[in-house]
Amino acid sequence: MAAARRCFSRDGFHQTSMPDIAAEAGLSVGAPYRYFAGKEEIILEIAGDAFRVMFAPVERLADNADVTIADLVAAAVDPVSGDSATDAAGRSVPVDELLRCVVQAWGELLRNEGLRRQASAGFEHVRERIADALRNGQRIGNVPAGLDPDRGARLVMALLHGFVLQHAAFGPIDTAGFADDVRVILAGAALPRRDR
Repeated sequence: MAAARRCFSRDGFHQTSMPDIAAEAGLSVGAPYRYFAGKEEIILEIAGDAFRVMFAPVERLADNADVTIADLVAAAVDPVSGDSATDAAGRSVPVDELLRCVVQAWGELLRNEGLRRQASAGFEHVRERIADALRNGQRIGNVPAGLDPDRGARLVMALLHGFVLQHAAFGPIDTAGFADDVRVILAGAALPRRDR
């Protein structure tokens, strides 16, 4: 997996072959096929890892009634705030490689129906959890009552996707500053128009 992620991050999904992955891993050409039927399965696994790294903390936080929109954003960007992140198996993964693969996976969604279906199911699950968290926040007053939780969840997802794209394309982002600025922007949005 690490060898495939390095290859995909460096050369892209379509420019990387299974023999390239085997060579990067120092294995025989046929060795990757013992673990995966083909490159598409590896892409799915790497993309799934990347999304789990960011969204698992959001899902854990979603059960907390004392949550704000900025808390959800901060929970997602925190795992990718350093040079490495920890995947579901507890392995250290370079953040740059992980996020570059995420961006490429989004491109694959446009041409690969199986990947799009799987990603859509994952997206919808996380979106629903965020919407639930926003509803919980509304009940105790941490989330504005006028916010539609379903649309608000899409907004949170859009902020996170934008963060990933900017990080992958233009380099690391100050994640603590990003989360703080989300708080400031949201606080300003709650003010009456003349006070903004």
